[in-house]
Amino acid sequence: MTTCLRMLGLMAVTIGPIAEGMIVYNPMSYTNRYNDPCSPNPCGSNTQCRVADGRPVCSCLPGHWGNPLTYCQRGECEVNQDCPNSKACRNYNCEDVCAGQCGRNADCTPRNHIAVCSCPARYTGDPSVACRQMDPQEQCYPSPCGQNTKCEVVNDVPVCSCLPGYIGSPFSGCRHECDSDYDCGSTQMCQQYKCVSACSAGTCASTAICDVRNHRPTCSCPKGYFGDPYVSCRAECLAHSDCPPDRPACSGERCVNPCAGNVCGVNANCEARGATPICSCPRTMTGDPFVRCRPFEPADLCEPNPCGENARCQPGHDNTGKERPVCTCVPGYVGDALTRCRRGECTADIECRHDQACVDYQCKNVCAGQCGVDAECNARNRVATCSCPPGYTGDALSRCYPKTNGGGSSAGRYTGRVYYNSKK
Repeated sequence: MTTCLRMLGLMAVTIGPIAEGMIVYNPMSYTNRYNDPCSPNPCGSNTQCRVADGRPVCSCLPGHWGNPLTYCQRGECEVNQDCPNSKACRNYNCEDVCAGQCGRNADCTPRNHIAVCSCPARYTGDPSVACRQMDPQEQCYPSPCGQNTKCEVVNDVPVCSCLPGYIGSPFSGCRHECDSDYDCGSTQMCQQYKCVSACSAGTCASTAICDVRNHRPTCSCPKGYFGDPYVSCRAECLAHSDCPPDRPACSGERCVNPCAGNVCGVNANCEARGATPICSCPRTMTGDPFVRCRPFEPADLCEPNPCGENARCQPGHDNTGKERPVCTCVPGYVGDALTRCRRGECTADIECRHDQACVDYQCKNVCAGQCGVDAECNARNRVATCSCPPGYTGDALSRCYPKTNGGGSSAGRYTGRVYYNSKK
């Protein structure tokens, strides 16, 4: 080739890489016998020739690549838009946009023919150079939090919080919760820059009452308790035996008088038996001791009725002259008036046999006890007839005697007495 060119008086000089598709001829190599240096065309196939400073310059046609002195072949692309978004046009070829673009351990994401490099999760560094595995705590250095805060990584996320004793926004900065009691609520006090309850545990005894005044606690024992409220408050009593005579009952750990207040009714007496009040009316009074006691009246002896069934009560007196209720069976009834009276056998003689009489509502033999000793009694029409038997003499109502020799023969006949109930 060089020999032929020298015979023609031509010398080819390549300027720049062959990929640029440009050939420049030496102006001193020959004397052009033609007006157009590109005619005839000194370039290869699929090329174009142009004159620059009187010299022919060969280059590949647009969209072609190769040696413009010999042959240029058609390329895959001319610009990036001729390729998919994940590729770029390089030397007229669509190539992976991420090939060799990112550093070690980096991820590459193609975006519109451009390689975007980034470090994967839990890695850090310059993604265009190299990514390294990240220490989780690195996310807190430098700290993204404000002043007086602490930074902790939780689930790969930096979390900001105020230091103990500080409040506020951990992102902008935290401050002391308080510097004096007046920075706290009315029932709180400032301790170690924190607002705490003035009645916090341990301030007073466990059984004491705590009140807050001007941010300061005041301890006192509950009503009925005694002792030092800052040490221990004890109950007034645990059993009745712990109480004094004027308050003999222990109720709710306090000594009380069970008769205090309006426990019993008006005019009633109250007697404490342990913790139980016993109410009663005075001896000269009666009534409901839980409601009212009133002076005693004779009619009160029979209220409530102390007598038995079918009996009636009437005020009376006992052997000592004291007023007492007297119980009697109602007319026509007999029995124990204190328990029960039953209907009598009779109310008149006619209701009995001819040899009987109605006595105290009972049919009784008219001869019973009517005649004297050794006398005979015959009942006729409810009348007892007394007589001394033959061989006897005397008063048949009192006593009959045996006759003596030569004595009289009179037997002495008498009519006995008949007893009738006074309430026939």
